[in-house]
Amino acid sequence: MARVYVESYGCTRNKADGEIMEAILLRAGYELAESPEKADYVVVNTCAVKDPTEHKMIRRIRELLDSGKKVIATGCLVHVNPGVIDLRVSGMLGVKSIDRIAEAISVAERGGKLVSVEGWRERNPDKLELPRLWKPGVAFVVPIGEGCLNACTYCATRFARGVLKSYKPELVLRWVKEALAKGYKEIQLSSEDTGCYGFDIGTNLAKLLDEITAIEGDFRIRVGMMNPNHTIKILDELIEAYQSEKVYKFLHLPVQSGDNEILRRMGRNYTVEEFEEIVREFRRKVPGLNLNTDVIVGFPGETEEAFQSTVELVRRIRPDKINVSRYSRRPGTIASRWKQLPGWLVKERSRKLHRLRLAIAYEINQAYVGKRVEVLIHGPGKKGGIEGRTFNYKEIILDSGVAGQFREAVVERAGSTYLNGHLL
Repeated sequence: MARVYVESYGCTRNKADGEIMEAILLRAGYELAESPEKADYVVVNTCAVKDPTEHKMIRRIRELLDSGKKVIATGCLVHVNPGVIDLRVSGMLGVKSIDRIAEAISVAERGGKLVSVEGWRERNPDKLELPRLWKPGVAFVVPIGEGCLNACTYCATRFARGVLKSYKPELVLRWVKEALAKGYKEIQLSSEDTGCYGFDIGTNLAKLLDEITAIEGDFRIRVGMMNPNHTIKILDELIEAYQSEKVYKFLHLPVQSGDNEILRRMGRNYTVEEFEEIVREFRRKVPGLNLNTDVIVGFPGETEEAFQSTVELVRRIRPDKINVSRYSRRPGTIASRWKQLPGWLVKERSRKLHRLRLAIAYEINQAYVGKRVEVLIHGPGKKGGIEGRTFNYKEIILDSGVAGQFREAVVERAGSTYLNGHLL
């Protein structure tokens, strides 16, 4: 049987899709290669959220093909912009067709080419019913749904993932319990928008968190990104669910712009004032909150005044982290048809906001120096040391520690993006 290597790009949702495909391949009798170099087939599980990401995917697929590897392209890019994918690939599977990965390789081995890029209307399997590969580690991603209820004018991901399909709470709980039984200590709840979880099946994120935190054991839950327009609908009960010590005091709440007119053009369906209300209430009732947000600069129609409103919002709310993105025109979206801002201006605004976000993050993190914090140790860091996560999901680099342990540490130094400390 052929040896296969799966490499996934993008969000944690895509990472989970990659592990599903690996499990399906193993069940079908294929061997999982340790690296692309040792594989006969490489599955490139693509991301297409931004234009630079798309170009990275194109280059990676071409590079593998030029080196003599056979490639199966999966993920969001095969929905968003299939025409840019090298015609030499041996198969193409959309995000709703990953359960056909073994079939795609079998067809390729016989000289054929399986192309299955059905959308959510034609094919929408419940992925929690599919197998997963259990990999060594401390954290395990549990998808709680796929798709969203938004229609942002700049987003192409919804062309791939479709309209919200929440997974049944009992299936989510089953995966959480199994992950904990296998020794994982961190459960990462993942979806395109966790804030609207359950709206299609008569429940919500807060209720799901209550059920998960009721499970016995010492573990932590990291809640993935949630959009403000859905979060505000369940704000009080969500904050109550966050009171559990099992939930990281971490909130990823993208604002995207500090100007209401730009938010309207983006199709975001909330106001700056509503975003600030959510932040204010969370900070009032969840001590030590680690606030992460996303901002898009250079969106079509963003005036200097609108950009300054974003800068002022950032200075007011002082997020712990901001993911700053330059607006990227995506095929098929409404915003791609609008007049675009000059590239030099977008870069200038991006650099200004980036400098501001680093300065704010540095000041916030300095306040942790000398403090004792609870840490879940993850293991060796990418740049040396031992990586851990604090009670509010801040990254801390330690000089020692055993993966999977909960320990107390003292913060010794702090930068803009992480803390340094030692165990007590």
